[in-house]
Amino acid sequence: MVQKLKSNHQLKIMKIELLSNTKNKDISISNEVFSKEFNESLIHQAVVSFLSSSRQGSAKQKNRSEVRGGGKKPYRQKGTGRARAGTIRSPLWRGGGVTFASRPRDFSKKINKKMYRAAIKSIFSELVRQNRLVAIEKPVLKKPKTKEIANFLNEFSLSKVLIITDELDMNLYLSARNIPNVDVISVREINPVNLLKPQKVAVTSEALKQIEEWINA
Repeated sequence: MVQKLKSNHQLKIMKIELLSNTKNKDISISNEVFSKEFNESLIHQAVVSFLSSSRQGSAKQKNRSEVRGGGKKPYRQKGTGRARAGTIRSPLWRGGGVTFASRPRDFSKKINKKMYRAAIKSIFSELVRQNRLVAIEKPVLKKPKTKEIANFLNEFSLSKVLIITDELDMNLYLSARNIPNVDVISVREINPVNLLKPQKVAVTSEALKQIEEWINA
């Protein structure tokens, strides 16, 4: 069964409040990105895939054949009263190899691009429904100053918040990194885990446009 694509006149434009120091106003956001159904199983797949791909998988141990030395039989087979041994690098001996030595491995779990972007849409849509997504004007800092960004967040009652900007501003990043439960990322660093973790997600208007372009590409 082929599902028909939505025509342009069926797409609605949503609005969210833009928090500003001067006057709050509403800005338009795409219904195609921020008004999807909550798909728990798809989001679970995206989170598992991201966390699995983040694992290094670089653990490496030596088995008995890789440990240096041990080529000579330590003592004769019979007549010593001790258990027979063929090498001093046996896992039973101190300094020997590991019985089931760990090997580098790839823990990543594949999820295709269409599913991943659909999961991101579902997360953003749920954030809008729960009033956890807010739009803000990008704070302009001449130099790193934690007090300034703290005052900015307190003004809008933002505590445990993820700030998403169009591009990473080092002054903003350095100012916010000493504040607990406050993170600053750019659009290219968005992933399912950092979207689900905070109480609020604050996005600049420029970043909202980039998110729409990225997801709908």
